Amino acid sequence: MTNGTMRVWAVGVPGPMTTRPLVSERRPVPEPAPDELLVKVAACGVCRTDLHLAEGDLPPRRPGVVPGHEVVGEVVAMGHEVTGWRLGERAGIAWLRHTDGTCTYCRRGSENLCPNSRYTGWDADGGYAEYATVPAAFAYRMPEALPPADLAPLLCAGIIGARALNRALEPGRLGAGGRLGIYGFGASAHLTAQVAIAKGLVVHVLTRSKAAQQLALDLGAASAAGAYDRPPEPLDAAILFAPVGDLVPVALSALDRGGTLAIAGIHLSDIPPLVYEDHLFYEREVRSVTSNTRRDGQEFLDFVATHPLRVSVTPYPLDQADRALLDLASDRLTGAAVLVP
Repeated sequence: MTNGTMRVWAVGVPGPMTTRPLVSERRPVPEPAPDELLVKVAACGVCRTDLHLAEGDLPPRRPGVVPGHEVVGEVVAMGHEVTGWRLGERAGIAWLRHTDGTCTYCRRGSENLCPNSRYTGWDADGGYAEYATVPAAFAYRMPEALPPADLAPLLCAGIIGARALNRALEPGRLGAGGRLGIYGFGASAHLTAQVAIAKGLVVHVLTRSKAAQQLALDLGAASAAGAYDRPPEPLDAAILFAPVGDLVPVALSALDRGGTLAIAGIHLSDIPPLVYEDHLFYEREVRSVTSNTRRDGQEFLDFVATHPLRVSVTPYPLDQADRALLDLASDRLTGAAVLVP
């Protein structure tokens, strides 16, 4: 099964998408390690993290790495140590790929903070390819009934958004009727908004894209306005998805007393100086979001199984992966881009 070659896109020289940092290559189909699955890619979501990697905001961990960490496909081979999986099953490959399982963070249930963690599409080749591998212990079983392109964005945009929502709400403190602001409205935000609305929250979306504003209203947001506009009421919590540090003081000033801002991105431009009385006083707080645990992923997928989400997808053939990232960089996408080999 692992004989032959496959088409991949790899990061060449990181730089702006206009410099064409992605390089199309043919490589051997990978051989799964003893504890790995080999997955034939049916769909791979295009994440802003891939853009940060290609443009150099997130330095590649090794030369020529293949991006992509929202992968859905069919198990076509497996290592001899793998148990519990069968050939032909549908598997999902997400961002988190390895943790040591022994450090302080892993032992306390915070494997997302493991200092020895490794990531798909950063430390190891990902899904901008026809085949990809994943350690079986970090793969997700995906439902067979839904199209792979609709499932792929759930594996990062959805999971990270759900963790960001939990970080913003401080579970158990804010329930139905709570007022949530969402800054930026791309792949992750449009899924997170639906989860929040399903939980009974009042969602206000703030984003510069008119098309994204309309999508937010179509999905049930109470309001949608420009990224720097004031929401129509004070916010109990907010999530910043846009990688724009200038929006941190904007979001903080929109919070009510005791409100929380969660910053969801892996990269953020510099945050301007904060004014204590305007931005942090009255027990407002800022929280970052780092990766996810496998428990986060499974809980989110279990939630989606009983609360189906509308996934706004723009499909691209695999041979247009560079165009998909360029469209993302140029804010020409609404919802999620997905590569379909």
